[in-house]
Parts: sequence; C-alpha cells; structure tokens
Amino acid sequence: MKKWLLAAILIVLALVGYVAAGPYITYTAIRDAVESKDTAKLSRQVDFPQLRTNLKLQLDDYMVRRAGPDMQSSLLGVFAVRVASGVAGAAVDTMITPAGLAAILEGRAVVHRVAGDTGPDPYRPARPTNPLRDPSYRFESLSRFSATVPGEDGEDITLVLTRQGLRWKLSDIRLSEPARDALMRRP
Repeated sequence: MKKWLLAAILIVLALVGYVAAGPYITYTAIRDAVESKDTAKLSRQVDFPQLRTNLKLQLDDYMVRRAGPDMQSSLLGVFAVRVASGVAGAAVDTMITPAGLAAILEGRAVVHRVAGDTGPDPYRPARPTNPLRDPSYRFESLSRFSATVPGEDGEDITLVLTRQGLRWKLSDIRLSEPARDALMRRP
C-alpha cells in the first residue's frame, strides 16, 4: 500500500513540476526557433488566433486613447477611429504569421522598416545576436506567465504565455509605447 501511495505522490509531483517548468520550456523553444529561423517550430508554440485578437485590442485601445475625448465625441471622429481600427486589424492579420512573428521577435528593425522609420541605412543587416536574451520571468497566475525582454533601444517587449491544458503557448505580446507608435506611423 505504501508503494502505491509513494507512486501516486511522485506522479503528482512530476506533473506539477512539468506544468511549472512548461513556460520556461516554451520560452526557450520560442527563442531557439527565432535564433534558427525555424518558423514551423515557432508556430507550434503560438496560439495565433488569440495573439491576433490581443494585438488588435491593444492597438484599438491605443488609437482610442490617442484620438482623445474630442475626437471620440464627434460622429466623424468615431468613424475615423473605426476606419483606423480596421486598417490596424488588417496590418495585424498580415504581420502575425509564423514568418512575420519570427521577423518581429528577431528584431525591432523590421517593425521600424514597416513604419517607414528606417534611419540612415534601411538595408543594414540584422544584428546576429539573440534579441530574446536576458528575460525577466514572472508568473501572473497559475495559467499566465510573462517574460519581459529588455530592448537595446529602450523598447521592452513582454511575451505572455497562457496554459492550455498541460501546454503553454504564446498568446499575447505587450507592445511598448514606442513600438505602438512605430506600428501606427505607417506611410
């Protein structure tokens, strides 16, 4: 009887350990996929529909805040914000694919090029360093985990992973204010 109890306790501890280590394993898989430019491996770690929805909501909120109360109170202003929201939603749908996400996570230079903020040399090669290095990790709840990566240009990026059963997947990217500005300043 003691052997069965011990086996059950060991199984429960192993399961808890696996679930607790899951977000670290997923983050490492994302980082490795970005480093090796393996979009198939990256797509297995991402919940694309949820990620698109979260980014659209984030950009919609940003546009409404930038529009201000005067713009929101006029009929024409509401229409303009709605149209801008549709354009931003289409941009998110276009950019959040396995290849687009890999490019975004690989470096923010791609986001700046899309926005038209290319600097002195728009065709400079991307830095070979891993942009997802030195993250600070945090469990936000039992099923939500975030990893914040400091950017070289002051643009921190926060990857949010959510638990789906025993697996963890990337479900949100919290954009910094400069990154949202760069995405919204499209030519």
